[in-house]
Amino acid sequence: MAVTFYDLSSASGLKKLDEYLLSRSYITGYQASKDDLTVYAALPTAPSTEYVNVSRWFKHIDALLRISGVSGEGSGVTVKGSLVAEPVATPPAADTKAAAAEDDDDDDDDVDLFGEETEEEKKAAEERAAAAKASGKKKESGKSSVLMDVKPWDDETDMKKLEEAVRSVSMEGLLWGASKLVPVGYGIKKLQIMLTIVDDLVSVDTLIEEHLTVEPINEYVQSCDIVAFNKI
Repeated sequence: MAVTFYDLSSASGLKKLDEYLLSRSYITGYQASKDDLTVYAALPTAPSTEYVNVSRWFKHIDALLRISGVSGEGSGVTVKGSLVAEPVATPPAADTKAAAAEDDDDDDDDVDLFGEETEEEKKAAEERAAAAKASGKKKESGKSSVLMDVKPWDDETDMKKLEEAVRSVSMEGLLWGASKLVPVGYGIKKLQIMLTIVDDLVSVDTLIEEHLTVEPINEYVQSCDIVAFNKI
């Protein structure tokens, strides 16, 4: 059964998650899964110890990512930015009819008895079409939160310069977030970084293939992997 959480950057969102984890070790099921990664990626920072259960769970998932990773499929989880807004009330049908009747009265003088549109009607129709087109363009695109692993070539790679190179990539609809270095063994560390994208403007695959693994950035970056991808 899919689980939904709201606004994990707020106190109320963290409180709900803390209550949810009171009797659970993982977000869903009995082993770490992609559901845990989705919620882990949605947290902007490590949770305060005030949220005992969330803090316990976060440290456990963080340790798994450092040691062996997480491969379980999970049951499906969604993290939304905020609570769903109240629907806007629709004006009563009677009021609409009354307004339409008034419009009809106002337009009586312009009615063409032979069925041809007057200049005023043509102009009004063009204005309505233009307004509808503009309204369609203003429709907000969806966004996604992504957790990415960026791996260096070896233990001699300057990780500070690697991160600077990654963050130097600038695109409309791309926002870099928090990051940390995670040991992977033999003295090598990887960069784990959060990013937010506008879905209609940025493709993660394109970002990796055409920006993060090409010159001059590939002097530091060997490869990039998506750890978690979550619609917000």
